[in-house]
Amino acid sequence: MSSNVIKTFLLLGALTFLLLFFGQVLAGQIGFIFALFFVIIMNFFTYWYSDKFVLSMYRARKVSETDAPELYRVVREVSSRAKVPMPSVYIIPSDNLNAFATGRSPNHASVAATDGIIRVLSSNELQGVIAHEISHIKHRDVLIATVAATIAGVISYLATMAQWAAIFGGFGGRDDRGGQNIFGVIILAILAPFLALIIQLTLSRSREYYADESAAKLLHTGNGLASALEKLENANSSRPLRFGSEAGASLFIVNPFRGRNFVSLFSTHPKTSERIRLLRSYRF
Repeated sequence: MSSNVIKTFLLLGALTFLLLFFGQVLAGQIGFIFALFFVIIMNFFTYWYSDKFVLSMYRARKVSETDAPELYRVVREVSSRAKVPMPSVYIIPSDNLNAFATGRSPNHASVAATDGIIRVLSSNELQGVIAHEISHIKHRDVLIATVAATIAGVISYLATMAQWAAIFGGFGGRDDRGGQNIFGVIILAILAPFLALIIQLTLSRSREYYADESAAKLLHTGNGLASALEKLENANSSRPLRFGSEAGASLFIVNPFRGRNFVSLFSTHPKTSERIRLLRSYRF
């Protein structure tokens, strides 16, 4: 089993433990169940319909083989190699060099690429990028991200409840004198969502590494994707995406809104230089 797969299970386990511990300490059984139910319902609808929202947010236009023959050919070839159904193909009207995959399952998936990436990348580089996105689809990364977002969402919801309860004298831990330890409740309510965010971002970076590795295995080389990432990283500083929301940055193969992440701890993507190094080191 890949180290990235093991890391994914460990991170999801850590999120689950944090949720159970935090929920029990702060909300008790009733508050915990209510928060869990509310956020699961919210994320269910997000999971089911998010692809339509995301594609619309980034102005993606569905294309046929006649409209984009090269992109369509590469998506068809790579999905055939990966043994997944052919996803729908979209083009984003931007000079930014980027791509993303979305959809709730391999049978309901889409791949979107910018005008810039189609125009600039070589055939091998484009193949590497598409293999990365197809790997996300094959390994159901949208589902994994949704589960992580659900758990983190419950923790954030409980934290809000805890902060209000502490202010108005609701639930909370008891100190040795029997009074409410409001300070402790507030600290825990602030710390738990922060830890959940860090774990969620680390999970996102782990899935990016795994998609890189899977793409290299699929194509029997990581060189095409490594070369593409170099071009994407260099281009993003001068040609960032100028529409859409930064909330969806984690979907893209590299962050489309800035060339470098100001704090790696809060980055949704691994360092591009490290991804390139690993891709060039693979031997199949």
